[in-house]
Amino acid sequence: MTKRMDKGTFMPFGQSNAKMYMEKKTGITFKDVAGQEEAKESLDEIVDFLHNPDKYTAIGAKQPKGALLVGPPGTGKTLLAKAVAGEANVAFFSLSGSDFVEMFVGVGASRVRDLFKQANEHAPCIIFIDEIDTIGKSRDGVITGGGNDEREQTLNQLLAEMDGFDSSKGVVILAATNRPEVLDKALLRPGRFDRRIIVEKPDLKGREDILKVHTKNVKMDPNVDLKTVALTTSGAAGADLANIVNEAALRAVRFKRSLVTQEDLLEAVEVIVAGKEKKDRILSVKEKRLVAFHEVGHALATALQKNTQPVQKITIVPRTMGSLGYTMQMPEEEKYLMTKDEILDQITVLMAGRAAEEVEFGLATTGASNDIERATKLARNMVAQFGMSEKFGLMGLESIENKYLDGRSVSTCADETNYEVDMEVKKILKICYDKAESLLKEKRDALLRIAEYLIEKETITGEEFMMILSA
Repeated sequence: MTKRMDKGTFMPFGQSNAKMYMEKKTGITFKDVAGQEEAKESLDEIVDFLHNPDKYTAIGAKQPKGALLVGPPGTGKTLLAKAVAGEANVAFFSLSGSDFVEMFVGVGASRVRDLFKQANEHAPCIIFIDEIDTIGKSRDGVITGGGNDEREQTLNQLLAEMDGFDSSKGVVILAATNRPEVLDKALLRPGRFDRRIIVEKPDLKGREDILKVHTKNVKMDPNVDLKTVALTTSGAAGADLANIVNEAALRAVRFKRSLVTQEDLLEAVEVIVAGKEKKDRILSVKEKRLVAFHEVGHALATALQKNTQPVQKITIVPRTMGSLGYTMQMPEEEKYLMTKDEILDQITVLMAGRAAEEVEFGLATTGASNDIERATKLARNMVAQFGMSEKFGLMGLESIENKYLDGRSVSTCADETNYEVDMEVKKILKICYDKAESLLKEKRDALLRIAEYLIEKETITGEEFMMILSA
């Protein structure tokens, strides 16, 4: 038994369990990846090096040993890695960082050795390690139990192998992570992961291109406008857009249609954002009126201010994600910057739901909880991150952690300063609430007319809203 274990035949703990794909199996090329032109350009050079190494070696250039794909979840990091293998027409070893980690100490390091041995045998090839932060976390010198010891052994072996292999053979390592800040500095130095390729959420043109890729094999109505869908999905990753197209196709089948329409796509966006309509949730007459005035309050504050996006739809049909109604806005163009006035107007719109309840009924409900949370976050960012407070000026009081995941804010100031930040945030929220209340009091007739119409119809379009407002 001992001899068989030494040979690794008793149980294959130390063998790499990487999945190997040849080009004909991956079947993915750069044509299948949209919205990531800069990332594709960086990776295209690696593909060219694998195809034509002579023109690079002739000038004295060395092939990058590794490239680190960094970005939020769902942006297509794994898809890009497979596309590189497909374009290069070479062997592609795909595995996750967790595949190295076992309860037995030394197994991870053994698997790293075995992986690089296989890669050298199949060179030229590409090794892709997904979620590399599983084994590549920074070594802090504190070992608490065998688990961390095993992880460090695995990382040390990976560092040694990356230093030891000859890049001229055509072995390239790609890795993906959405937590680059936790990776060990030794992994990121030149000679290991030479390149950091940012795979961000796509912009407007990128989203439109991604929608074209995902609708390629879906029967679409000729009148579908993908640019409009792209405008309504600001902040969506590639995986979200694929999900939206699939939801739209499912909805078309549910309504016994043979083509996917624009309505299906826009409804799919709402399903992803707010959930499906809850047809079994019947609101009382009083609650329905409260929700209607709340939503029309948002819509009126949007229409009566200049730094806001136009209203596309108002509904008081409850949704599965908890909302009893919502006001949907349609941006006219994609913005990358916001001015102080735009943020203040946005906070005013968020506050207008509660203000409408107070103006019409003289009471406050729990319906504004999400609005208050979002408004408070915006006001706090103005003070602590954007330098838009007269009291603190251009002073950064918070930093962002896990930028590509939850983007959590962490305070970098004293407790006394935090108290003053809270007071400044409170002041901003009060100014915006007072403005919202003033706007709605001025237009109380319109508030009443539109709310009554909404109670009757349950869902109205932006055109209907503007028509009643201007009447």
